[in-house]
Order: sequence, then structure tokens, then C-alpha cells
Amino acid sequence: MNERAYDVILYGATGFVGKQTVQYFANYAPTKDVRWAIAGRDRQKLESVKAQVGTGANSADILVADSYNQSAVDEMVAQTDVLLNTAGPFALYGTSIVDACVRSRTHYVDITGETPWVKALIDSYQKKAAAEGTKIIPFCGFDSVPSDLGTYLIVRYMQQELNVSCKEVKAYFQAFGGFNGGTLASALNLHESGQWTQVRERFLLNPPGTYSPVENQRNPDPEYPYYDQDLETWIAPFFMGPINTRIVRRSKALFEQWETPYGAEFSYQEYLKFDQPLAWFQATGVTAMMGLLGTMIEQPMLRPLFKSFIPQPGAGPSEKTMNEGWFRCELLGKASDGRLVRGLIQDQGDPGNRATVKFVCESALTLALHQDELPGGPRGGILTPATGLGDALANRLRQAGMTLEIG
Repeated sequence: MNERAYDVILYGATGFVGKQTVQYFANYAPTKDVRWAIAGRDRQKLESVKAQVGTGANSADILVADSYNQSAVDEMVAQTDVLLNTAGPFALYGTSIVDACVRSRTHYVDITGETPWVKALIDSYQKKAAAEGTKIIPFCGFDSVPSDLGTYLIVRYMQQELNVSCKEVKAYFQAFGGFNGGTLASALNLHESGQWTQVRERFLLNPPGTYSPVENQRNPDPEYPYYDQDLETWIAPFFMGPINTRIVRRSKALFEQWETPYGAEFSYQEYLKFDQPLAWFQATGVTAMMGLLGTMIEQPMLRPLFKSFIPQPGAGPSEKTMNEGWFRCELLGKASDGRLVRGLIQDQGDPGNRATVKFVCESALTLALHQDELPGGPRGGILTPATGLGDALANRLRQAGMTLEIG
């Protein structure tokens, strides 16, 4: 890649999450190693964000590009090695940016959970990005780094330390925090655009021919709470499961194509976990509540009611809520010989904001600073956190204070 003006550009820097990425880079991006800029469609707002962040952002340039202005986007993208995008809904604002990244051979990360949009990216850009070594890596926020990277670490631990293949991984989530308006706007757009039926496709992101009807039947999305014998407590369907499981399955399929497979019988599923003694009550209550909210979103007549009590784009939880938030992802892997391997990924900070910001910023810094350590070396395409970043991202997250334990 030719020398460019910037290592990383933060696009969408005036949004709720985007402002936090600017603060993160100001605090943690090594000044001597990383040249970075902030970008969006409104110069005045960008200048305000830079002023609010203060000293750490003094060296960051400001670039103006509206995602609907392709020539402006092209000019912006051509100046950087890595583009970090937080401007969603991505199905509405992200395609022109990915298109420019693929043509300019600029690596890309974002925080989307919009699987139908990424399916469209795969159909349009996978071949060219793979041929030219351009890494386009969506899903680098809380959706879906713990699920995807955690599974990858469990599988490789079994293969490298125990010399066995992995048959199954389950992830169990607990979390506290709040939603921001941009995340909810993306979820609403999936329904309003008619894309939600695609979300239900269990192998939506898999390359053609990489799963069988038997695998499809073996990997249903959980619908009801139940008592988990391994954890000795009640668990319930995780509302992000229909997103995260598809990403893990794509990772499995890509690694299989690259001849570093997870295992012939591998399957993945995830849940919400609840602690005793009120676990049954909480599991059933949360499942019922999520069903009610899902109905409100799916029914056009009820959707305005749902919109009336959620944060609007650009808004989100308070600083106090984000700082006091936390998440915990416990992983349980079952090897082909029956042995169990446990994993843990956890951190302090609201998962949808603080953790997401750490995940995506460290993903961008991994691409910018650790090209020689990435899985597959120069291999490109529409990738996942596991297939595009792997151990290099895990190491950076540990250095950033996040717990990632396997074994």
C-alpha cells in the first residue's frame, strides 16, 4: 500500500458513538505511530467535537464528506490506510463508503449488526476485495467481537493445546447498560425496509455450498428459556443471537475454505444467563418482554409507539450509565472427545457504547499497526473479526484492560 496521509480516519465522528471514538483515539492511539483524522458531513460539528475532546485531538485533521456525495467519499477514503465507520444505519449510509474502500484498497471496520446489508456487501465486493487483499471487516463492536473472537480463541485452544477439534461452543451473556439511538435506528430500518426476513436465515452470511440441510436443522435459533445443566442455572434466548451466530458461522466457513477448519461437526449458539435464586423468573420475564418488543417493532401499527420511548439518533445513555455498565461473556466449548474448555470475556463499561468503542477502535488500530500478525496475512475480502483480526486483536484488547481468558 502506498504511503497515505493517514493511518486511520474516524468517519461519523459527530454521532453518539463517533464522538466516543474520537475521545478513545485522543486517549490511547500512540501519537508517534498513528496519524489520524476525523470526518463527517458537517465541518462545524466536527470542529465542535475536536474542541470538546481537547489536547489529545489537536493533531487530528478534519475532513468533510457526505456519504451521499461519492466523489467526496472517494477523495476521503483514498487518503487513509484504514477507515473506521460509525455512521449508521449502515444500509442507508455505509455502502458508498465500502465501495470507495474496495476501489481504493483501504481497509475498513465498522460497528454494524445489519446482516442483510453485509450479505449485499459480500455479493457485490467479496471477489474484488479478496483478490486485492482489502480487508472489509464489519461487526467490530459488541456486535459481534465477544461471540466471534471468543469462539475463535476456544477453538484454537482446543486444537493447539489439547490436539482435538471443537464440536460445539456456547456463549452466555450478562450485561448492564443502555441503548443509543443509532443502534435502535439500525434495528428499526431492518424492519421498515423489509429485511428482517433475511435476518432469520441461519446461514445468511455463509459462502454458497458451505453448509448442509442437516446443519441448518441442527442450528435453530433458541425461542424459549430453559435450565442449563452445565451452568446449573436458567438461560434465555439472547436478542443478538440471530445476528452473532451468523457471523460465527461465516468465520467457520471461511476458515474451512482456508484449510484451517474449526471442526466438521462444529456448531455455535448463545444465550442470556441469569443467576440464582431468581433465574427462572428473570429468564421467563425477559423472554416475554423481548417477545413483546419484537411484536411492537414488527407491526407497522405499533411501531410509532416503540419509537416514542426510545432514544433518537445522536442520543444515548448518560455518562454515569455508560461508566457503570459492564458485560460478561462466558464461553463453554465441547471438544470432539467430550472435554470442556471454558472462556471468559468481560470488561467494565456499557456494552453498546463503551465496550463497542474499545472493540472498534482497537480493531482499527490492529489493522493499522499489526498487518504482519493478522490471520491469513494479506488475505482480504468481506471478513469477520475472527478471520480478519484474530489473535492480534485479542492481544490489543488485553493490553487495553479487557479480560480474555481461555482454558
